[in-house]
Amino acid sequence: MTTVTPTVDSAACCAPITRAPITAEEAGTLAGTLRAVADPARLRLISIVASHEGAEACVCDLVEPLGLSQPTVSHHLRVLAEAGFLRRTKRGTWAYYSLVPGSLERVARVLAGV
Repeated sequence: MTTVTPTVDSAACCAPITRAPITAEEAGTLAGTLRAVADPARLRLISIVASHEGAEACVCDLVEPLGLSQPTVSHHLRVLAEAGFLRRTKRGTWAYYSLVPGSLERVARVLAGV
């Protein structure tokens, strides 16, 4: 008995690339950015800040909802600020955090390939 091996047309089974994928450098940068939000407490912080009036919250308003100590909350806020998601302003002895406009959308666009 003879076995026939069908020929495979690679053009028929593989969709062509229609846009340039991200570079290795862009992937490294994006991975660092995603690491900043890949923590439940940090995701909650972004959500809590976004939920406040004017999308801005005092650090004193963020400790209780998370159930974490003030130094731990401050650490998470610093990580989010360094990653470009939050902006910090000082008013007297209090620090206020607000979302950086477009920061979440920028990540979503890269992931969606737009």
